[in-house]
Amino acid sequence: MKVALQTVHIKPRSEYNWIIFTIYIIQEITRQDMSFTDTLEPLAEPMWDAIVAHPMVEELGAGSLDEEPFRYWVKQDYVYLIDYARVFAHGATKAPTLEQMGTFAELLDSTINTEMDLHREYASEFRISESELEATEPSPTTRAYTDFLVRVAATGTFGDLVAALLPCMWGFNETGTQLAAQGLPDDERYAAWVEMYAGEEFTELTSWCKDLLDDVAADKSERQRETFRSLFRTSARYEYRFWDAAWRQEEWSI
Repeated sequence: MKVALQTVHIKPRSEYNWIIFTIYIIQEITRQDMSFTDTLEPLAEPMWDAIVAHPMVEELGAGSLDEEPFRYWVKQDYVYLIDYARVFAHGATKAPTLEQMGTFAELLDSTINTEMDLHREYASEFRISESELEATEPSPTTRAYTDFLVRVAATGTFGDLVAALLPCMWGFNETGTQLAAQGLPDDERYAAWVEMYAGEEFTELTSWCKDLLDDVAADKSERQRETFRSLFRTSARYEYRFWDAAWRQEEWSI
């Protein structure tokens, strides 16, 4: 029986080594050209997409959202802002430069003395009084999220704090931007929400926080960067849970 033999051309080992080396160099150049927050995008985008696809956010963007879950969200967000301000306070104490210390001090001041006033005004459009805001008990999700943020801010490094803080800004900016691209809702109260988080001022704040994390991560080891990724992931998950808790109007079971 005659067997047809096929000639196999084997590349010299040195050529294979050259190909592997070239691929490695290209990957290294690409990796070095990417900022740290660029490397977070594959992790972040599914999170933001899940938030935008959540029925509460979908109905918010369409202007068809029932008031009750949004009233719940507004009250819980007020509670969240109090501990959010505490994170800025820790940021001011841990910031390595005077400029960064000043920025966190400004954010603390604007959150307490401006943003919370604006939040009270916005809440009144949903017939939520200031006393009702003040009496709001944190939901299980709000408590878990704010405890996580304050703990990281108090016990972690400055980089840890920034990594845990970023998803709040990035997630809201992405959500607002995607909803705005679909067209503003007819309900002016919901349209105002979309416009605020898609707006230039909030986009600049998001870019500032991303740039800050890039600067902090630039000279860190891969192990430290992995810690930043883990903290970022946890906060991003809580961002989704915060919407979901409002949709379900989550309460303590006992």
